[in-house]
Amino acid sequence: MSNTYTPAKVWTWDSQNGGAFASINRPVSGATHDKTLPVGGHDLQLYSMATPNGVKVTMLLEELLEAGYQAADYDAWLISIRDGDQFGSGFVGINPNSKIPALFDKGTGIRVFESGSILLYLAEKFGAFIPKEFAKRTEVMNWLFWQMGSAPFVGGGFGHFYAYAPEKYEYPINRYAMETKRQLDVLDQQLANHEFIAGDEYSIADMAIWPWYGALVLGRLYNAAEFLDVQSYTHLQRWAKQIDARPAVQRAVKVNRNWGAPHEQLPERHSAADFNSIPKA
Repeated sequence: MSNTYTPAKVWTWDSQNGGAFASINRPVSGATHDKTLPVGGHDLQLYSMATPNGVKVTMLLEELLEAGYQAADYDAWLISIRDGDQFGSGFVGINPNSKIPALFDKGTGIRVFESGSILLYLAEKFGAFIPKEFAKRTEVMNWLFWQMGSAPFVGGGFGHFYAYAPEKYEYPINRYAMETKRQLDVLDQQLANHEFIAGDEYSIADMAIWPWYGALVLGRLYNAAEFLDVQSYTHLQRWAKQIDARPAVQRAVKVNRNWGAPHEQLPERHSAADFNSIPKA
């Protein structure tokens, strides 16, 4: 392999580097502009976008509503990360890390950021989709934290170099493809003996993992299904399709989405009736 790059003694930022997201990536934090966040009528205010991390939260909220928890009704406001909305002062006030999703609970006055933290907050708030028994709860937490630590290799690693980098580079694609396939095998082996990720109960572990790994094996992420031979993970395929068929999940993937076909998009969501405004496929 040719050696074409020697790192400088001190790294400096070139705003032209970074591929598809070069216009919004930067090496500093904080707000770039003043922008007040909108606020709706529900206690739960979600500021997000329908990336895998955003879909985790709308999955849980829609599942809570499907299960009859009416207090889980929510307003979902689109934060367009390609337009830099995450750097507005209002959003930074809720999430100083400027990443979606972020949640503000008007009823408690609590801000919540990081998707895993939001899932845990909502599950504990409503006492749902997280086991009460200590050992089962611990297993759910095992897989929740597994996802939080593993998905960056799939997103920022494999996804970036395979789909978004300005040029294709063999070494990083091979490196991250190997790790992605290892993770798919971890899940496939777990699901060979369990209906759901953490056992026999549907939980926030499934909701954390499905938007990344379910979408990947269903061919909806990075256009990489053939490259990764996702059909070979038969138990993971079974689980991914099972979750995909849930009505709450079919609603959740549309919330805060502003790309794709019109029938796939609901950029803002303020009540269940909003889904009726989506055109038929």
